[in-house]
Amino acid sequence: MNLTIETEQEEDGRWIAEILEIPGALKYAATREEAIAQAEALALRVIADRIEHGESPIEPIHITFAAA
Repeated sequence: MNLTIETEQEEDGRWIAEILEIPGALKYAATREEAIAQAEALALRVIADRIEHGESPIEPIHITFAAA
């Protein structure tokens, strides 16, 4: 499972980081690094929640984050 993180700086200076493979998994933060860290943590929580609720992952879980 490879997860892609897309980042962009908003007009107000905030950074947004989005996990492209997980709809709705995005975080805003003051810095790019904070936004990425928060988005990674959110992605892991979403994956864990899905597993806890019986959703089997499509692929084996070997997670790699890559900035786009």
